[in-house]
Amino acid sequence: MKNLLFLCLITSFLALACARAPYHVRSPNSKIIVLPETEKGRTTQSYVIDGKRYYPLSNADGFTQLGQASWYGSKFHGRPTASGEIYDMYKKSAAHKTLPLGTYVKITNLRNNKFTIVRVNDRGPFVKGRVIDLSYEAAKEIELVGPGVVDVKIVALGRKVGELKSATGSKPLVEIKDLEEGDFTIQVGAFLDQNNALLLADRLKVIFDYVRVMIAVDRNGELMHRVHASLSKTMTRAEEIEKRLEEMGFTSAFIVRN
Repeated sequence: MKNLLFLCLITSFLALACARAPYHVRSPNSKIIVLPETEKGRTTQSYVIDGKRYYPLSNADGFTQLGQASWYGSKFHGRPTASGEIYDMYKKSAAHKTLPLGTYVKITNLRNNKFTIVRVNDRGPFVKGRVIDLSYEAAKEIELVGPGVVDVKIVALGRKVGELKSATGSKPLVEIKDLEEGDFTIQVGAFLDQNNALLLADRLKVIFDYVRVMIAVDRNGELMHRVHASLSKTMTRAEEIEKRLEEMGFTSAFIVRN
């Protein structure tokens, strides 16, 4: 009976929760590695973005993800992104739910193997099954605009921060970030009305030890009250909690790095 009452109370909040308000993420600790050599003694193919050279990270040390990509355009054109930059649909950029803002990623369309290199400067997409949102310009480069949604592979790129001199020549030193470990929570809902946020937080305390209401300013300058629940030390555990909340009806719940 107690669980049934809880689920009934939770249901009343689902229509009120919104999830696209921008938020800031504290980047995880970084470390410096020597980029490993490939089979012919050469380092991984690199890319130059805005005058800086970036190197794709290995699967073990970097971040890779398979999933569906979508794109966003005129509705958000000219609005502030989560990084504070103004979204320009005619410039290449991306929105990702958990990658640190400023991360460069290589996005490959698995239908045609076309790829684009973009910088994450926004948060999203908050649609179930989507892993990244591209700007119109970036989407056009990999032929995503027509179909709207395609399967992609995401590879995080490391930033070159120096070189290591050796007998065989210079090797790039690449900064990488541990994206699997850290402090993660789940944003369950966001409300203009503080009372609605507090009521939902009270209900969530029945099943979670960690529940917080965070205050932030949204794109329109209004105060949003974001309800965060659970606290996990790994991305894997956070994804389990996110799935549990989705099964309870919170389909817009998403992971936030504290």
